[in-house]
Amino acid sequence: MKYSFHVEGMTCEHCEKAVVRALRQLDRDVQVVADRTQNKVEVESSASAQDITQAIVDEGYKVVA
Repeated sequence: MKYSFHVEGMTCEHCEKAVVRALRQLDRDVQVVADRTQNKVEVESSASAQDITQAIVDEGYKVVA
């Protein structure tokens, strides 16, 4: 499934990499693009939206819609 998340709190490249790393731990075949300038994370994964959201939140970021 493809998902798009508005994520607050990503301020640097390290933040983007942290989100990507967390999602790869959830699903090693995930396709993910984290863009701090647009506060957006685009994900294609077999994981559920709820699990993806939780992985992002667990990294310390806020998922808004």
